[in-house]
Amino acid sequence: MAEKKPKNPQLSKKTRRRRKPVGSSRGLAAGELQAAAPPGAVAELHQQIESDGGRVLSVYREPYSGQWLVLAALPIELVEPTPYQRNISDTHVRKLEGVIGKIGRFLDPIIAVRIAKPDHAAKYWTPNGNHRLSAMRTLGAKSIIAIVVPEASAAYQILALNTEKAHNLREKALEVIQMYRELVQLDQVTEETYALEFEEPALITLGLCYEERPRFSGGAYHPVLKRVEEFLQKPLHAALSIRQQRAQTVLALDDLIVKQVEALKAKGLTSPYLKSFVVARVNPIRFRPKDAPPLLFDDALDRMTQAAAKFNPDKVKLDDLAKSGGVPDEVE
Repeated sequence: MAEKKPKNPQLSKKTRRRRKPVGSSRGLAAGELQAAAPPGAVAELHQQIESDGGRVLSVYREPYSGQWLVLAALPIELVEPTPYQRNISDTHVRKLEGVIGKIGRFLDPIIAVRIAKPDHAAKYWTPNGNHRLSAMRTLGAKSIIAIVVPEASAAYQILALNTEKAHNLREKALEVIQMYRELVQLDQVTEETYALEFEEPALITLGLCYEERPRFSGGAYHPVLKRVEEFLQKPLHAALSIRQQRAQTVLALDDLIVKQVEALKAKGLTSPYLKSFVVARVNPIRFRPKDAPPLLFDDALDRMTQAAAKFNPDKVKLDDLAKSGGVPDEVE
């Protein structure tokens, strides 16, 4: 007799359930997006865009939470990427140039924020749209369509807004620390105030590491730092000095790890995961009981440094490397 199949077979570990829509709807209906008069700040932005040589196409509220936005055509020479943004990918820009040129339409507006500074004419910074902007410039466009956000804080929300091309760890970390340095000059708030912009505290420390050591293998240390880093409850200018000390601690540990990696190579062991392998071996969180109190940064890095100094390459076998995984060295 054939066995009965279970009515609700378990999903495999790799299968992810689709998220169900929330029970109740929210936001605005289509007819409500332009049903009210814009506030004074948005009306002023409308006038500023027109005086800058742009043209406002629509003023409306976005449907999710009703925040005001301005859809506008901006003179392309007034638009530039935020100064702390990653470098553009030439491959991605060329692909966009080909697509825009082939279909003959620009269908994906950039996000922009108007920045008025006393030393030059108003500019429009785009935290999300640099590749599209570059492609349109190469194609000779005179203007570009942008969703202009009235709140200047949107200029710092690069990681949250960017869906154009995924960041790798190095790009994220460098953008975060560059934003951090800018915000230190503007604000007296704590790191947690910009949790959305910074995404996670480990990226701040890693950004400082990448600044000092461009080929730093941040991916090997990121899993540990994610577990032991928290946003510091100090003003940004004071927190920055602590972050700089932490970055030096990580780089000093990296120096020890590199020596052990070189020792493994001298034994004839080769693998693109050597550094990740050594870091995993000295990771104090790896076999820590789940009910144990979490380790703080200083304690975790101190334990890792001691373990790295005691690491014995002679005890490592080829089979050990074969079973390991991780981030390939210098992949960032």
